[in-house]
Amino acid sequence: MLKTALRNVLAHKARLLMTVLAVCLGVAFVSGTLVFADSTAAAHRAAASKSFADIAVTVTAKEPPPGKSPGGAPPRDVLTDSLVRELAAVPGVAAVRPSADGSAVLNGADGDPLRADRAWSNQAGAYVPGKDGEDRRYPLVEGRAPHGAGELLVDRGTAEAGGLKVGDTVTLATDGPVLRMRLVGLVTTDDTRVTAGGTLALFDVATAQRLFATPGHYTGIDLTAAPGTSPYELADRVGAVLPADRAEATTGAAQAAQQAILVDTLTRGYEKVPMVFAGVALFIGSFLIVNTFTMVVARRTREIALLRAIGASRRQVSRSVLLEALIVGLVASAAGFVLGLGVAAVLPGLLDGGGGQLPRGPLVIGPTAVVAALGVGVGVTVLAAWLPSRRAARVAPLEALRTAEQASPAGGLKARGVIGGVLLVLSAGWLVSLSGARDASEENLQSAMLGCGLLVAALVALAPLLAGPVIRLAGRVTGRRSGHSGRSGRSGRFGVSGKLARENALRDPRRTAATAATLLVTTALVAGLAVIGHSTGQALDRQAAAGLGADYVIGSRSTTTAIDPAAVRRVADTAGVRTASAVTDSTVFTGGGVREISGVDPATVDQVMTLDFVSGSAAALAPGKVAVSSTLARETGVSTGGQLKLALGRGQEPTPYTVVGVYRDNPVARDALGAREEVARQAFLPGSVQRVLVRTDGGAVSPELAARLRTAVGDSPLVTVQDRDQLVRAAAGTMGDLLNVMYGMLGIGVVIGALGIVNTLAMSVAERTREIGALRALGMDRAGVRRMIRLEAVTVAAFGTLLGLAGGLFGAWAVGSLANGALDQYAFRLPWGTLLLICLLSLAIGAVAAAVPARRAAALSPLEAVAAG
Repeated sequence: MLKTALRNVLAHKARLLMTVLAVCLGVAFVSGTLVFADSTAAAHRAAASKSFADIAVTVTAKEPPPGKSPGGAPPRDVLTDSLVRELAAVPGVAAVRPSADGSAVLNGADGDPLRADRAWSNQAGAYVPGKDGEDRRYPLVEGRAPHGAGELLVDRGTAEAGGLKVGDTVTLATDGPVLRMRLVGLVTTDDTRVTAGGTLALFDVATAQRLFATPGHYTGIDLTAAPGTSPYELADRVGAVLPADRAEATTGAAQAAQQAILVDTLTRGYEKVPMVFAGVALFIGSFLIVNTFTMVVARRTREIALLRAIGASRRQVSRSVLLEALIVGLVASAAGFVLGLGVAAVLPGLLDGGGGQLPRGPLVIGPTAVVAALGVGVGVTVLAAWLPSRRAARVAPLEALRTAEQASPAGGLKARGVIGGVLLVLSAGWLVSLSGARDASEENLQSAMLGCGLLVAALVALAPLLAGPVIRLAGRVTGRRSGHSGRSGRSGRFGVSGKLARENALRDPRRTAATAATLLVTTALVAGLAVIGHSTGQALDRQAAAGLGADYVIGSRSTTTAIDPAAVRRVADTAGVRTASAVTDSTVFTGGGVREISGVDPATVDQVMTLDFVSGSAAALAPGKVAVSSTLARETGVSTGGQLKLALGRGQEPTPYTVVGVYRDNPVARDALGAREEVARQAFLPGSVQRVLVRTDGGAVSPELAARLRTAVGDSPLVTVQDRDQLVRAAAGTMGDLLNVMYGMLGIGVVIGALGIVNTLAMSVAERTREIGALRALGMDRAGVRRMIRLEAVTVAAFGTLLGLAGGLFGAWAVGSLANGALDQYAFRLPWGTLLLICLLSLAIGAVAAAVPARRAAALSPLEAVAAG
């Protein structure tokens, strides 16, 4: 039986090639992603180790116990010049380098902030020259060291990203007013936080102390060990001279490991999209595997029956088919793993297009990637071939005596119909019941995903039964007659070719359904995501400007920074501005959890926010009084005139507040409104301003006015100035990842669907050689044969696309109903253009995939084809 399996694989290698390609695609994504992850992690570790290579021990201030330090900040006054001198005298210390590090966001030459969305990697600190006038941690590659408060250095990568050059004036901000400094030099760095997509700014020691610590104090002290002294031994010696409750010593190796883990964690999301593609490829490819082995088994019915007749048992026949699948899986896994190495090699370059700079290094091929490639490829192939192997085992020895093609047994279709019907009722009922919940909780979303999966499974199970009615309906188009018929077999629109294509598709409903299954699943996934993405995008567009009466919104990019209060006054004095209303955003603690509160000016809030009050008004806002959203009022059971216990700020005790109004949910107003003077006093950043809502004269919006507003806030890279349209576009941008995944899955599904159609038609043509020869002998020309095969492929593709659209749209409706609970603006909207593109692409793939089988069928000689039977 082993020899038989090997012979069959070699004999049917052309037919199994499509299966190998489908599995190879999925394995390539899996192994490539794992190799990419291992290689990136190793590169992060190597880069982190290199950046800490000269640091044996770092001394930092200890975090104080809760309540012992204002705001929880560490008491950095312990890290002084006197401690630096004391540490330099510790035996085994070769060198001491104090540091004053923090974060700074820079503007590029075009005025746009550089990577402001990566606050964790916008590094800044002191350039600490040694006796030779250079800082070995940051080698100068151009220019000179900074001297005085008006000069800075940046790393070469930051300069290239921002179009900066030595001599330029650079605008930057830390957590205070805007700064403008002259760029006097460029450095290089191995800091993985910078090389992974961040920026670096360096100042002289005094300036860095003023910005990130206090004059004469540091945020850390790095020590280099003398030859013969281990880092751990030095850490013990240093720890003995430190105040135990105020400072601590950490080895450089530990810091390198922590930094590598941090950066690796923050960049780990790069793996998700390739893994999604891998899952989709393997899932859809499994249908192709099932279909291929089913057709192979059906074509070898007489051969299997002869094996049974000469003594082969059912188990041996089944094992023979599974062994063939194992061989195919091994070949596909090996090819997929090699292809995966190419995927791993190109992924860093592709992902760098998003603004991040992944560290470069050699590919790391770990055992996980190898085992995963073999396990996934072989496992999926063997599991998918299990059902065909059972079918092969049921072939009776008497089948060897039959010469005519046997129709598919109806019993199997009835069983599938019962199973599919039960799944359809269960999944549809499940999704309909969830749709009424209007609660987008994680549990409900997971249940909805399960229901959608059951729905697709039901459609796949019912596909053989649905093939007849759907294809006959389509056949009214492809087989329409009008008048005469000629030698070519044409009559009417598609004539005899169309009718034969329809009958061929109906000949074996199982095969038609299995071939269409890949397009069914792909279309359901992509159409569902397209509808959800389109509907959610429109909801976010509407919500971005809903409730906003202002023409411009000036906001902070980071939750840890605020807008300079002096800038608010400058904005109000800007030409063309009618009203500038400052807003302080903070958190408020209720008995049911944490909510957001906006501190506003009662006198101007109605001019910059569109508030729909159910009862009460914002005019009554004052210290001790709040207005709440409808959702918060419903959850807490309060109404206008009632009392609500709230705790503003951290560490505050709950205090009764009078509710002066209830407004319909408003994303601009958040969960509650309070008087700004009180909210700002209790905020995490006391007296801070997070937003400025600007109303212009006559609602004017222009680039010139926006430029004046940016000037009023000092062109700070920490601050954004957006009009209503820009807010809408920014909200629409959040759907970009979903759309990329959607189109990626569409591409994968289309490729595998095309492979399935090519495979099915090629085997169908081989089985119908005698039939095609008879048609040619009766007068059908080559063009008619090609048209028949193409129409058959298009019919199968249309069938799968229609079922997929039905399942995808229904699932999107159910999931969208849940989203309606999280987005008040959500409404079910069909992206007609995208859906039309999906349909046209599926039909085009069917026609293109039929090109080779159609040409092969048309090339058959009538006499040779008839003789082949």
